[in-house]
Amino acid sequence: MTAARTVLQLDNGKTVDAWTFNGSSPGPELRVTEGDLVVVTLHNKDIEDGVTVHWHGINVPCSQDGIAGVTQDAVQPGEQFTYTFVASAPGTYWYHSHQMSSIQAKKGLLGSIIVEPREPSAPLSSATDVSALYQRMDSTVLLNGSAKGLNVPGKAGEQVRLRLTNGDNETMNFSVDGAPFQVIAMDGHDLHEPGLLDGDMIPVGAGQRFDLLIRLPESSKVVVRSESAKSLPIMLGSGNEPERTEGGKMFSFIDYGTPLKDDPLRMLKPDRNIELRLGQSLFVKTINGRSFHEIPPITAKEGERLLISIANDGGGDHPFHLHGHTFRVLSKNGIPLKGSPVFLDTLLTKKDEIYEVYLVADNPGLWMAHCHNLGHASMGMSMMLNYEGITTPYRVGTKSGNLPDL
Repeated sequence: MTAARTVLQLDNGKTVDAWTFNGSSPGPELRVTEGDLVVVTLHNKDIEDGVTVHWHGINVPCSQDGIAGVTQDAVQPGEQFTYTFVASAPGTYWYHSHQMSSIQAKKGLLGSIIVEPREPSAPLSSATDVSALYQRMDSTVLLNGSAKGLNVPGKAGEQVRLRLTNGDNETMNFSVDGAPFQVIAMDGHDLHEPGLLDGDMIPVGAGQRFDLLIRLPESSKVVVRSESAKSLPIMLGSGNEPERTEGGKMFSFIDYGTPLKDDPLRMLKPDRNIELRLGQSLFVKTINGRSFHEIPPITAKEGERLLISIANDGGGDHPFHLHGHTFRVLSKNGIPLKGSPVFLDTLLTKKDEIYEVYLVADNPGLWMAHCHNLGHASMGMSMMLNYEGITTPYRVGTKSGNLPDL
């Protein structure tokens, strides 16, 4: 993939000065199969401040995480860096630069990566697979690089697997008009026996991915839309325009799907409890009242089991993203999950919400943990999860030029 400055002609007639992978934004959609060895060589043509690629949600080895100043130096113009990792878990993921991430993602340095299962389940093997990546290019919201929305042909009775990825910084609430649907995966991880929903609103936090399964009806199309992107509906199938959903209740994973009969978590006890409070002090975004390098890192031993409380004390939505790991959500506001197990890498938190998540420290390295409203990360809501005995020769700061969350 080549990162370069490009003038893009949008399909609404506007031209924008963009930073692109392989001449487009989003960059190429990468589709691989579970178990594949993925090798991507990043070339920087002319991005003056340097560039990296972070594989959001994929639990790569730490050296391949693409964090300027932690796992590598930013790739400067004329230089290259080769990423190598195994696509071990099927699901919907995405990639973006993690050098000056709040700036470079908004300039266009992002794209989708889909890991398809080696053996797809029978109900899904015949479904039409559709990716829908939303991004904000400066002030313009785009869907798969278009300013006009997405049309997906299909016949009555056919199923569509719609992979929604929020590459913007703000939460997007989606409605599905014209048919009932299921949420079959969150952040790339399947939900157990997901039930049918009808009229529910789906909140997708910044950095999150939701996979919806929709069966096309007889006489009307299905329209998936968000008020955050009014001009970018996703239209599935053909026929009459369905009635719009008004005032649908917000989807909650607390009691969605069914629990596992033999849940191994019941037998596990955490080794340590950790509290993270996401807040704001004047114009600084904080974790436990501090920002950036002033926040003490979480230090973990390999194999340690951590119970982490994440509390949103205010200052907007904070989708909390942990690199290199998948955690399990145990409770929300003190209420244990009653349905399917929920495994995430990015947890949307709203004001006054408190979540408990369970994390097994099973991927040694030095890992960022931050709000994926990248503007909030650039204002201080960014910390580290460090394993004992792991060090790095790289440095963050203006002297090195490595600025992962500016």
